[in-house]
Amino acid sequence: MAAAATRPAGFEATDPRAGLRAAEAARRAASGHANIANDASSRSIWSILRANVFTLFNGIVVTGFVFLFFLGRWQDALFGFAAITNAAIGVTQEYRAKRALDRLALLHAPKARVVRDGVELELGVREVVLGDLLSLRAGDQVTADGVVVEGLRLEADESLLTGESDPVDKQAGDRVLSGSIVVGGQGRAIVTAVGDDAFAATLTAEAKRFSLVASELRSSVDRILKWITWAIFPIMLIVVNANMQAAGGWQHAIETGAWNDAATASVAAVIAMIPLGLVLMTSIAFAVGAVKLGSHKVLVQELPAVEGLARVDLICLDKTGTITTGDVRFDDAHAQGEAQPDAWERVLAWYGADPEANATARCLAERFTDASGLAVAEQIEFSSARKWSAVSFADAAHGTWVLGAPEFVLAGRTDARAADTLARGRELAASGRRTLLLAHAEGALDGELAARAELPGALAPVALLTFREVVRDDAASTLGYFAKEGVAVRVISGDSPLTVAAVARDVGLDAGEGFDARELPDDPAELGRVLDEHRVFGRVTPTQKRAMVHALQARGHTVAMTGDGVNDALAIKDADMGIAMESGSAATKAVARLVLLDNRFSHLPGVVAEGRRVIANIERVSMLFLSKTAYAIAMSVTFGILLWAFPLLPRQLSVTDGLTIGIPAFLLALLPNSRRYVPGFLKRSLSFAIPAGLVVAGAITVVSGLARAYGDPEPAVRTASMVTLALIGLWILAVLSRPFTWIKAGVVAAMVLGLVLVLVVPIAQQFLQLQMPSAETLTVMAITVPSGWVLIEAIGFWHRRRFGAASELGERRPRAGRTGR
Repeated sequence: MAAAATRPAGFEATDPRAGLRAAEAARRAASGHANIANDASSRSIWSILRANVFTLFNGIVVTGFVFLFFLGRWQDALFGFAAITNAAIGVTQEYRAKRALDRLALLHAPKARVVRDGVELELGVREVVLGDLLSLRAGDQVTADGVVVEGLRLEADESLLTGESDPVDKQAGDRVLSGSIVVGGQGRAIVTAVGDDAFAATLTAEAKRFSLVASELRSSVDRILKWITWAIFPIMLIVVNANMQAAGGWQHAIETGAWNDAATASVAAVIAMIPLGLVLMTSIAFAVGAVKLGSHKVLVQELPAVEGLARVDLICLDKTGTITTGDVRFDDAHAQGEAQPDAWERVLAWYGADPEANATARCLAERFTDASGLAVAEQIEFSSARKWSAVSFADAAHGTWVLGAPEFVLAGRTDARAADTLARGRELAASGRRTLLLAHAEGALDGELAARAELPGALAPVALLTFREVVRDDAASTLGYFAKEGVAVRVISGDSPLTVAAVARDVGLDAGEGFDARELPDDPAELGRVLDEHRVFGRVTPTQKRAMVHALQARGHTVAMTGDGVNDALAIKDADMGIAMESGSAATKAVARLVLLDNRFSHLPGVVAEGRRVIANIERVSMLFLSKTAYAIAMSVTFGILLWAFPLLPRQLSVTDGLTIGIPAFLLALLPNSRRYVPGFLKRSLSFAIPAGLVVAGAITVVSGLARAYGDPEPAVRTASMVTLALIGLWILAVLSRPFTWIKAGVVAAMVLGLVLVLVVPIAQQFLQLQMPSAETLTVMAITVPSGWVLIEAIGFWHRRRFGAASELGERRPRAGRTGR
């Protein structure tokens, strides 16, 4: 039946023993039934280009850039290189992440064993076809969905797909899933689904859909650009008209060629309104953060993800692979009978040394090593369905030994000794430890009983064995960091709530007994209430994980989700910040924002610290850039209404921007800063930038207006305006750099020196078309500039009082006990 189900119309059936004929396999491959899945990452090259190159912001800048080149004013087109650099940084970083992802295959196994023409072959995963007969052995990863046709103690670990960490026994007729790991036994299975039709691929199809990480910095900048977009075109008309009128009117300007200068001044006004460097500086800060994290084995898939974790106030952790390593270790043996320890300890040593032992039995070898004198006479192999195994040895005096789950080994027993053992087993299990029972029966195992796989009678409990999952050595300290920083934690897992709760307690979480997810309500509001009341959840399905993320987000939380399995992929994708372990499925890594390449949970505090540095420093430098936008808009409207020519050339703006904003912003954005994230970045930035920008615009309006009134030529008017802008801009820089450190003081001093050099070096004077203003204009500047400084100081004082600690722009010293990189 399995063979028929996997036989496409017109093709031969699969021989369940000899497999497909080679010619038949070739026909199926040629007809599109090969195991070829779309394993590309969630980002395409086009989506990367679209996000970083084809934007409205770049469109406006490039238009102005090309226009000035067309006019032959290349000296005034320097601003275009900022847009090119910004796009190049974004594309390079995200393409690097895409390349890293594309090297990750959905299936780690490079080869698959198939039987064709009765011969076992090793083939590439993509060469497996529908209907192939897979040969499965312990340690193999299943390369395609299939149905078992024969198996000997065959067990599969499906934790990456379902979240259940316990191996699943596979009998003939059972389904095996692509991506699962064979952890015991051997068998054969006929392939029933390949490529994108396989279970792992269908589960992750939705997860692979691209979505941008939520970024307050990026959304705030986008909002500013949207506002400017609405304002820029009407303001542009006002500015162009004013410059043409100042050039003698439209007709005169066109006839005499004066429109060239008017157009250049208009471009200067328009470009000045765009926070050109803010987008560039944000990308640079993100890129530098990504490189820093990359050196610590953290792959950043999208630049704004550097910021993301700093905003998270609740993190959801999958137990297996995140808090624990996924390995099991022997814990202790609790004697329950009167059997001599040297007897049952040798039996346990045999179980641990058995080549066919599963992972739980193998770890017995850590404690029990002497199995001398034991030769197997009869055996019933362990089955995850039966939950026990049995063995008797050649020396009949040893009797029969049974190892398995207590409630299955003692099933149906009502005597006091069995009741006491089961009660003790439940007590140990409640502590989160996996529990097995070793029991003994007199006499050898009967062959007929072994064939029927039935328990021998009169079993006497000998010892309860406990096992623990291995907790990551960095888990407790990392969770302690989140607790100190006010980040709530929820542990969600497919395992038993008791087990999950015990592991959570081991790492310092107040977990209670754990909540069974089978009792979770479907209503999102009620689900959110339960999630607020409980911290640990077991038996959680992949669909529930996603619903839990949505419910927490609906209650106002910024949610991070960590995990390693395909079953975590949808929840990781929908979380505000998805974090995957490198050891997990590649599909999960493809949708995560961050990938911990060495699986070290302890990197998360470092990621938080890097995000905080980015947010705090970008907030500081954003006030520089947005004050420029504010004064550019105010000047454009004011000069447009007064029909005055815009008093600055693009090249002059480029130089003053570089000295008062661009260069210092680049340096300040890279300094350490551990200030905790506080919502309201845009409001705080604009609350300082708008009044500061109005002060600058007012000062330039006064200086340029009086300079023209005094009869200064236009180059002298521009020079006076440029110097006024530079001096007040440097004062804004000084205010935002406080409290001073040697580095920040050095940056401000270097910018002042740079301004002096620009004003006195002849080649710079010639390039910027500088001309000494009249004495009357210099007097006006001597009054106006210090007045502007006083107003800027007043604005800074009001801003600190208004926003308190949230507006503190200096670095804080880390608190005692803070963990970080």
